[in-house]
Amino acid sequence: MISGNDFYKVMCAMVPLYFAMLVAYGSVRWWRIFSPEQCAGINRFVAVFAVPVLSFHFISQNDPYQMDPKFILADTLSKLLVLLLLSSWAICKGQLDWLITLFSLSTLPNTLVMGIPLLQAMYGEFTQSLMVQLLVLQCIIWYTILLFLFEYRAATILIKNQFPGNMAASITTFAVDNDVISLDGRGPLCTESEIDANGQIRVRIRRSTSSAPESGFSSSLGITPRASNLSNAEVFSVNTPPGPLHEFQLANEDVEFGHGDLAVGFRAGLSPQLSGGYASSDAYSLQPTPRRSNVNEMDATTTTGNTPMWVMSPASAGKICRQTSPGKCEGGGETQEYRDALGEKEASFRDFAKCSVEDGIEDNRKNKEMPNAYVMLRLILTMVGRKLSRNPNTYSSVLGLLWSLISFKWNVGMPSLVRYSIQIISDAGLGMAMFSLGLFMAIQPRIIACGVKMAIIGMVIRFIIGPMVMSAASVAVGLRGVRLHTAIVQAALPQGIVPFVFAREYGLHPDILSTGVIFGMLVSLPVTLLYYILLGL
Repeated sequence: MISGNDFYKVMCAMVPLYFAMLVAYGSVRWWRIFSPEQCAGINRFVAVFAVPVLSFHFISQNDPYQMDPKFILADTLSKLLVLLLLSSWAICKGQLDWLITLFSLSTLPNTLVMGIPLLQAMYGEFTQSLMVQLLVLQCIIWYTILLFLFEYRAATILIKNQFPGNMAASITTFAVDNDVISLDGRGPLCTESEIDANGQIRVRIRRSTSSAPESGFSSSLGITPRASNLSNAEVFSVNTPPGPLHEFQLANEDVEFGHGDLAVGFRAGLSPQLSGGYASSDAYSLQPTPRRSNVNEMDATTTTGNTPMWVMSPASAGKICRQTSPGKCEGGGETQEYRDALGEKEASFRDFAKCSVEDGIEDNRKNKEMPNAYVMLRLILTMVGRKLSRNPNTYSSVLGLLWSLISFKWNVGMPSLVRYSIQIISDAGLGMAMFSLGLFMAIQPRIIACGVKMAIIGMVIRFIIGPMVMSAASVAVGLRGVRLHTAIVQAALPQGIVPFVFAREYGLHPDILSTGVIFGMLVSLPVTLLYYILLGL
């Protein structure tokens, strides 16, 4: 039975954290103390220094030789079970996007910031060691798997858009420039292809703003992108030059039609994720969730000779058609005459208003194949490695684990000078993390960004389905008593921040994960208290 004193201890541990979040929220919404730029600076400090040092502090003090195998096995089994079920469903239905989002919602809670203080107050000091063990596994294994899925999704989208038909199956190698850290779409990417005598394709992926070699598909374009003045989106527009054009993709914010020379905006070989609208370029701090433009997203490729060319008509409400020969447009079973849109200033787009967007997209996307598994695996592992190398939490987790292995193996203590230097930032880490969440909450246009219905579904998955799977896995491996209660309550913690950061970067349901972080933080205290009371009966 939970006594009044037990309940008071839990409130003493949690109310100060929520107080820090409330003060941060009020400092932006009510008192106007911090500007968005200042909020971005605070969030960057928390992401780069406070949370990694806090993580290092806990991990380095935990004895890795005294880990709880049953507790770890229960957590691992629950995550593998969810991943297996979602993977089976995704393979049958082709729902990779929802596999990633649902896996994040159901299995990756906020273990560091909320889990350690909450469970210490509920069940005692020994739970800190259990939470740190889960934290190490999350940072080193599960976040890496999640990142692998995100990069795989981004790679498949990029390849399908850049290599239609069966071309992708002939790709034998990918060369990625050193300045390309990820395929997440935060920066425009170009693909350059070379075909050897055997018909095999070698592909180079580079940033569109980096220097291009003289040879290759894209080098002859002579196109310099310039930033458009359209707000809240990263838009590039170019004046189309004469000469051959090769493989372009028309993204959803990338169209601009001028009044003088015809200016058709596009990105050469761009990956299709959202890449603009953030308050900061920092990849690991909390920033406002990007919102999609109202312009429809579609694929457009332009080629030379008699090869079909996809063009877009503003007069036809965003429809596209296929140019089968100079001056002709075919779509929906009809052929129409039109003037050369790329050569005349006053070209009329109404001439091909009847072109069919459905027929065009279907023709352009059917019968697509992917490179073989080994080629794809090399590409994705390269990008995952580069991404992890830029994440401060990767270094803090690995260094903390290495130090704990050395320290507890040979009973070596950390020098006082180093320990106190780390402690001074670590002590501020927990409060600053909650303060950062409050700032993030304040600068969001809506707390429930994904709509009420989706928010309810997300909360059910986070606070009911996740604990149910965890409780089943825990019972299956033999957890009983307080450790079983700890496993269930930690599964009912609010949504982890790192999955949201990834979702925002890759443009995959960031509104759902944003709601999981913000609204989940608000309802997590009563939900976890309810679990605590019910399990104590």
